Amino acid sequence: MASVPSVPPVIVGNNTSAAPDSTGSSSADDPRTPSSAGPAAGGTCSSIPRQTIMKALASVARKNKPETLSLDNMLAVQNGAGNSAPASAASSQRLADALHDLARKQSTPSTALTAMQSPCFYHQRFDDAVDIAKVLEEIKNDESMSHSRLVQTATGVREVSKQLQRRPIKRAVRNVMIVTKARDNQLVHLTRELATWLLRTPRYGSHVGVNVYVDAKLRNSRRFNAGSILADDARFEHMLKYWTPDLCWSQPEMFDLVLTLGGDGTVLFTSWLFQRVVPPVLSFSLGSLGFLTTFEFEKYKDHLSRVMGDDGMKINLRMRFTCTVWRHDSRGQRMDEGEQFEVLNELVIDRGPSPYVSNLELYGDDELLTVVQADGCIFSTPTGSTAYSLSAGGSLVHPDIPAILLTPICPHTLSFRPMVLSDTMALRVAVPRNSRATAYCAFDGKGRIELRQGDHVTITASQYPFPTVTRTDTEWFDSVSRTLRWNVRAAAQKPFDAGSVADGVSSQGENDDNCWDIDTDSAYYPSEEGSVSTSPVRRQMSMLGL
Repeated sequence: MASVPSVPPVIVGNNTSAAPDSTGSSSADDPRTPSSAGPAAGGTCSSIPRQTIMKALASVARKNKPETLSLDNMLAVQNGAGNSAPASAASSQRLADALHDLARKQSTPSTALTAMQSPCFYHQRFDDAVDIAKVLEEIKNDESMSHSRLVQTATGVREVSKQLQRRPIKRAVRNVMIVTKARDNQLVHLTRELATWLLRTPRYGSHVGVNVYVDAKLRNSRRFNAGSILADDARFEHMLKYWTPDLCWSQPEMFDLVLTLGGDGTVLFTSWLFQRVVPPVLSFSLGSLGFLTTFEFEKYKDHLSRVMGDDGMKINLRMRFTCTVWRHDSRGQRMDEGEQFEVLNELVIDRGPSPYVSNLELYGDDELLTVVQADGCIFSTPTGSTAYSLSAGGSLVHPDIPAILLTPICPHTLSFRPMVLSDTMALRVAVPRNSRATAYCAFDGKGRIELRQGDHVTITASQYPFPTVTRTDTEWFDSVSRTLRWNVRAAAQKPFDAGSVADGVSSQGENDDNCWDIDTDSAYYPSEEGSVSTSPVRRQMSMLGL
């Protein structure tokens, strides 16, 4: 990776004012002035996308019933959402009411809160490791759920993450999912080896291992050869199963552990699969880089025996973004909800094939912050700070720091530098209606979408973090040092061999091996004026009496 200039970040809190105009334009021509009125009420940061409510509705934890709502039920709840604004609003309200009805049903007399009890929905899985009293966040059944209420769940996620990192989580891992890197047949053989070992190794008092889910595309693979695995033991027929993207959406809580075989791209693909609740992810390093893959596959037996045994696992909840695209109609009077993605690395907005500089309006909590004039901009999570953001000049940020990184791509002004924003801000990037060209969005390098004039995308901290199994407390520093050669030089500076010479006890002819033949650097003389040293020319002048 090319060297990156050292640019100190600018820390910005919630009270953020627009950047000063460096062009010297008058107020009438101020580029920070939005070219059009803000989006319609359906697209402001205070409204909640229907997809966000659907995710929460499908993810509400219920005692003794881990199954999520079926797709038919969710579609029935939102049935009637047409193209008209009132129908869409009524649909959102019905979804919100259904969410709160489920939350109210799971309340017990000892719990006065009629709300989702954990913002990241991990409280029932890790209830003995997390003090829920410290992280309860109440979402009341108001007339409309606002961003300020949902952003409280991001705060709750941080508190849960801190507690999960303090001590290992000891759980019976009975369902393991294996995600294998695509277009690498060698990894198919390793997947077979790993799956066979998991099936055969006795666990938790049983004579066999745990249930293993592999990619459904391996069902008929000759390299994986599922038939020979099932022939070893008849019980494996009910233990070797196959996962699909639909299963990852509908029943993510079913998996106790996800193993990835590949590199960082495989980890990002896993995040792409789980667009709401994510099981704990343990990543084996079988790729080309490895910021997120810290476990060696050669030692997989030791690692998994420790994680699945009495030692347990330490969990780090990595921050994700919820990015929602909003479309305007042909008259520009109403915003329709488009695609929504959970992003682990970054959201990139660029000018695409257009020859013109991007002209983007950046809002924070519905206040105009600045107008972006650049090739584009990157909104990165701390996890993504070592990816595209780093190449564009952004700072390295530890994943435990809750922040939104704003990194411009080739800005048109020298003063537009990388910034670190508060994760409580609701950001909105809009393409002005008078813009010369459109813009393009990429979510973790996937799902490239065009933003036309009048469209915008919102970025908020997600209530569905990405839990990774950590190996050591310093693994992030280790990965940065290993992959980027961060602050590593070819060799350390050698010390002087003081020995007896430093004590001045050696004499001529005695302990000759401990004497320095060259005791000081040549042409290094003490100054006559009492300073540390003098130059060789000054020495010659002194000898000549000049």
